[in-house]
Amino acid sequence: MDIIGNILGTPLGYIMKFCYDIIHDYGLAIIVFTLLTKVILFPVSLMVQKNSIKMIKMQPLLDAYKYQYVDDKDALFDAQNALYKKEKYNPFMGVIPLLIQIPIIFGLIDVVYRPLKHLLHFPQEAINAFTTLTCHLMGVTQLGSSPELVVMKCVSDPAHQNAFLALQSSSLKGFDVSHMLAQMHSINMNFLGFDLAATPSFIQLNLLFLIPVLAGVSALIMCIIQNKINVLQIEQSPLAQWGMTIFMIAFSTYFAFLVPGGVGLYWIFGNLFAIPVMYIVNIIYDPHKYIDYETLNRLKEKAKKDRALQKESNALSSKYYKELCHNGTLEKMRLMFYSEQGGFYKYFENIINALLQKTDEPIYYVTSDPHDNIFQNTNPQIKPYYIGGNQLIALMMKLECDMVIMTTPDLEKYHIKRSKVRDDIEYVFLDHSCMSLNLTYRTGALDYYDTIFAVSRNQGIEVREMEKLRGTKKKHIVKVGFGLIDNMLESYRELPKTPHEKPIILIAPSWQYDNILDSCLDNILEGLLSKNYKVIVRPHPQYIRRFPVEMERIMEKYRSRFSDDFEIQTDFSSNATVYTSDLLITDWSAIAYEFSFTTEKPTLFINTQMKVVNKDYNKIKLQPMDITARDIVGRSISKEATKEIDQYVTEILENQSTYAQQIRDLRDSYFYNLGHSGEAAADYIVDRLNARKRTEN
Repeated sequence: MDIIGNILGTPLGYIMKFCYDIIHDYGLAIIVFTLLTKVILFPVSLMVQKNSIKMIKMQPLLDAYKYQYVDDKDALFDAQNALYKKEKYNPFMGVIPLLIQIPIIFGLIDVVYRPLKHLLHFPQEAINAFTTLTCHLMGVTQLGSSPELVVMKCVSDPAHQNAFLALQSSSLKGFDVSHMLAQMHSINMNFLGFDLAATPSFIQLNLLFLIPVLAGVSALIMCIIQNKINVLQIEQSPLAQWGMTIFMIAFSTYFAFLVPGGVGLYWIFGNLFAIPVMYIVNIIYDPHKYIDYETLNRLKEKAKKDRALQKESNALSSKYYKELCHNGTLEKMRLMFYSEQGGFYKYFENIINALLQKTDEPIYYVTSDPHDNIFQNTNPQIKPYYIGGNQLIALMMKLECDMVIMTTPDLEKYHIKRSKVRDDIEYVFLDHSCMSLNLTYRTGALDYYDTIFAVSRNQGIEVREMEKLRGTKKKHIVKVGFGLIDNMLESYRELPKTPHEKPIILIAPSWQYDNILDSCLDNILEGLLSKNYKVIVRPHPQYIRRFPVEMERIMEKYRSRFSDDFEIQTDFSSNATVYTSDLLITDWSAIAYEFSFTTEKPTLFINTQMKVVNKDYNKIKLQPMDITARDIVGRSISKEATKEIDQYVTEILENQSTYAQQIRDLRDSYFYNLGHSGEAAADYIVDRLNARKRTEN
């Protein structure tokens, strides 16, 4: 207590004495003291307001970072820190008022407990003499945690007056004891009937009991106002707002039972004075001047709808999970496909169609998208189920089938595990791209698979080299091919080929860091929109989902320029744009190869920062196809060169026939079973299932 008294209580004691000397009322002095602390701390409140506004402005981008760097916590941390530095945001600013408030509370407790030191400024020698005499008069050796309050109470008893005056001739020679006693008598620590020197009790119902009650009421009033006008609290959900309100009421009430009534009075008015402070900082730094609430409200409305849809999806998942797990279906299942997204059905489609022609084996198709296209298939041989969330985790560990086919990497590393019931299930990996397995998946992403449906010879070589590098088991490599290219080629052949009056330029970037939309879209559009082209910007679906604020900014910026010759396309239900475009501009998106291999038309690549998922990709000698193919199916240029984008577009379009031959040669030599990948995969699946059946029999 001496340390607290000297470091915290002493300066606060001078402020409290200043208030008391002017007002001569202990309770009012505490209220004025509370007001003074709010005035002194007002610059801090302003800084917190500015900091909070910055946080709300940044929040959509911070949310987007969580998606963008979902696989790299270090990169997420770096991106967040870079944003904080750019916006001059201090993540610790919000706790500064609390850090200041705590020492004020401790100091004020010391001021209340030690009025002789802080209000009357008695020398320590005199305080010790009064304390020793009080112990003698009360027949004790110590006066507890608040000896000076006990001294003042003892002095107020007329029966002890002579004993204290006698100190003048003994231990307090040279002091005016009678004047000191008069000063103690002048301090009235009662306020409106409350003894502010006393501590409320849970079990003693008296007037002082109202102090904690009023502390709780003041917290309620403050929180109600705070939830309506505070820039941070406004963005909280009602549940979070009322959760904080209940906590503050409970804390304020309980806290006021632990401290003297004077500190409780300070807490009450501290809560009440916080209300005008909030209004004033909102006037000085009006959040509406800095924050785009219209966009934020749209995002919140979207999030609300997403939560409602998720709730419906959870109920649907529970229904399907029960059907799978509680009626013997798991025991009957032999073949299962798993799709993590609805759009991934296109990677399984031709395999499933071939299986329907080759076997009557039921095909169980589990998807984590309740709107997956598989539910539109009415063939009774196909058994579709929607399973999501924790139920998917549980299902995967209960499987008893012979074979599981899926496009999800990192088996066994994250939420999807191999079965814990049967250890001889054959897990087959089907790539949803057609390029490098080494560059585009995490280190060891395929380690726990048994079989790889390879798109090309390159992928097979990569698998073997990764096995040697990591010392993992040797997998079956099945020469399958790429079903999506087969299907796109078939669809494209059936389309009429009509030359365009204006060449159609499709801009379809990836969604990763430094993609075209974020780095050089303005240069590209400025170079093309004034020329004789029809330009279509087709953002990646993940970009729209993960960066809604940035997407909204792009839409608003170019909305006035939309015309028959320029559009930003957000409907991905059709591949018509891919089929009909004359030239694709992209960065590192695999759509380049789907486009060029299907249409035999070139792609212009922008060398944005390459996303390297596997940091060890260069430890094997085979260069990833994503890199080597860029200057075969088209041409790659730097971001800076996009300022002359029209020159490169003109050059490529003039040499389309040359690129077409290069693309055909690469495509025909690269893919296994071009046009027949579904049959190749189905033959392997049927043979394996039949072999398992013979073994079991």
